[in-house]
Amino acid sequence: MRVIHVNDTTAFPPKPCVATVGFFDGVHLGHQHLIAQVAEIARQRGLETTVVTFDRHPRQVVDTSFMPELLTTCEEKTVLLAKTGIDCCAVLHFTPAMAALTAREFMEHVLRDRLGVKVLVTGYDNRFGCGRAEGFDDYVRHGASMGMEVMLGTPLAIGSLTVSSSVIRRQLHEGDVETAARCLGRDYALTGRVVKGRQQGRQLGFPTANIDVDDAAKVLPAPGVYTTRVRVEGSMEMKRAVMNIGSHPTFDDGTQSVEAHIINFEGDLYGLRVVATLSHRLREEHRFASTGLLVAQMRKDVKAANEWFDSEVDSSSETSDR
Repeated sequence: MRVIHVNDTTAFPPKPCVATVGFFDGVHLGHQHLIAQVAEIARQRGLETTVVTFDRHPRQVVDTSFMPELLTTCEEKTVLLAKTGIDCCAVLHFTPAMAALTAREFMEHVLRDRLGVKVLVTGYDNRFGCGRAEGFDDYVRHGASMGMEVMLGTPLAIGSLTVSSSVIRRQLHEGDVETAARCLGRDYALTGRVVKGRQQGRQLGFPTANIDVDDAAKVLPAPGVYTTRVRVEGSMEMKRAVMNIGSHPTFDDGTQSVEAHIINFEGDLYGLRVVATLSHRLREEHRFASTGLLVAQMRKDVKAANEWFDSEVDSSSETSDR
């Protein structure tokens, strides 16, 4: 996959393509469904495939107080888009000048002239252009006047859910990481560097890796305890862990943290970047009357996590045997 970074002055020979445009936060199954439609149309027309996205949430430019809740950083998004098999990812540097473009101006000057878009496939709920005032019928009309065909992509439903980034964010806010994973097509991940914390877990016999998440805008699932797999970035080895997201109510700490107790692990992870994937919520975060009761619960959490991991392995074995 070629990655093109486009700013207000970028000039390069465009390649005729079928494209779709959006923020694509999470690159979830709904996005992948739309990109598959782009790929099929491109195959029929003998054209390349291009995904047009942005280096930041467009609303951050028009509203500087807006803080997005991200499912993926720009780097993570680019990696996930590459896995879809598209030919090109055009990352637009979203500026006030670009935000001021009307839908027609954006289609003509950015999509057609700079990126060579011949066919534009829009998401079922996608709007672009200054003020997001226009919709699909307007895009079709603009496209017809400039030699660009505009087609409407179909959404993806999983059960009663129409898959979208906002739906996944809501699931994470509720701690439902399993439904979020079904919509993402993978477990939700937090990536960051292991830093020194207050070492309360070590004092209790449950040392934890305190993860400083790379981007403060990343969505943190609801406070609670989760079964998690942790791997050091660059390694393929996944280690079982129990992760706590919360504010240490037993210690009246109040500070939010992301800490993973890696089961049966001894070693120094300080300074290393790790990827933690959350697969199941064991319980909500609780305040305990004593550290003794907290330790007893942590033992139960580790036992419950191991049982959950073992049951998942058994389920995978049964599936592979069929």
